[in-house]
Amino acid sequence: MFSKKPLIPAAAAPAPAGAVLPEAVLRTLQNPYVGAVGAFALFLVTLLAVVALLGDPRASAPVVRISLAKTAAEAAPPGWREALPAAGEAGVTEDIFRLSETPIGAEGAFGQAVITLPGGRAFQAADPLPPAPIAGLHVPGPNGPLPVIGADGRTPAEAYARPFVANGRPKVALVIGGLGLNATATRQAIDNLPPEVTLSFVPYAEGLQGWIDLARAAGHEVLIETPMEPLDYPDNDPGPYTLMANAPASDTVKKLEWVLSRATGYFGVTNYLGSRFLASDPAMSAFTGALRSRGLAFIDDGQAARKGGGVPRASAFRIVDEQLSSEAIDQQFLAVEAGALQYGQALASGFAYPVTLVQAQKWAESVESRGYQLAPASAVMRRR
Repeated sequence: MFSKKPLIPAAAAPAPAGAVLPEAVLRTLQNPYVGAVGAFALFLVTLLAVVALLGDPRASAPVVRISLAKTAAEAAPPGWREALPAAGEAGVTEDIFRLSETPIGAEGAFGQAVITLPGGRAFQAADPLPPAPIAGLHVPGPNGPLPVIGADGRTPAEAYARPFVANGRPKVALVIGGLGLNATATRQAIDNLPPEVTLSFVPYAEGLQGWIDLARAAGHEVLIETPMEPLDYPDNDPGPYTLMANAPASDTVKKLEWVLSRATGYFGVTNYLGSRFLASDPAMSAFTGALRSRGLAFIDDGQAARKGGGVPRASAFRIVDEQLSSEAIDQQFLAVEAGALQYGQALASGFAYPVTLVQAQKWAESVESRGYQLAPASAVMRRR
């Protein structure tokens, strides 16, 4: 059985000649606790000196490098004010688009801004897509600008698509639709989803051009949704500009042109509902003929997989959120990956539900680690 030995202070060394310390000071210096505090203070001073000599203790944390030359040279995208919050609503303010009243590096001495992210989470900034409209790819229409094929043969489907270079891996793509009506969901999709994810906007949305400008500034290519007649119409009514299966071709073209004139910057259209319209060959012929004449692509949610029309086309392999649970959505994403392994590429489609946005972000940020290449929807199109 061990017993504690009493603490016996060591005898103090004699003071040097000419220096006589008061007895109270001597007792303080001989206190073992005072000695321990002094040792700890010496350790801290030494540690700070080492850090100062060797560098920044956050040097191993992930950083973002943002070109100040690029930031200063580029103006805020046109239309962004339309997508800002209403007065009194918390959120984005005009200040985020203003570095200073005088641009940094006005005489050419630009550098990079470095952002260290807490928590070890890396962030990859995306280059913005060119602001819309691009000269020569639109003409005035009765309700707004309409897309056209350029004099050099360049189409809006080519000009407004996100650039892509395949790396040989199976390609997976994702379209998130229903955007523009709910500001929170729209901002979440634009800000949180990787730029390779294609975003689809409702034509009835207020400030539609502003939303599209913000999406393209974040690197996302954009589709605009075309309301189409479903089997249960009019119980399920997509709105006054719904393309009807039995309507004359001229009516289909007129309504489609209203949708197309709502904004610029989209590379194609996608369907909203449309189970009856998409099954009608005459209706689809008028629809795809109008798209073909304007150089636009058509991407559907899988209901028109067997339809062609001579335009760049892609059909969703899976709608990932027909069942609104994280587990069901994850299973659909796994099916999309399996489809990409089998066919070389696969497209997923989803709506901007909160659970869809959360699961889509997780999937899109991790899918390349499993051997796939995340691609914009335009990269999986074929002309048929």
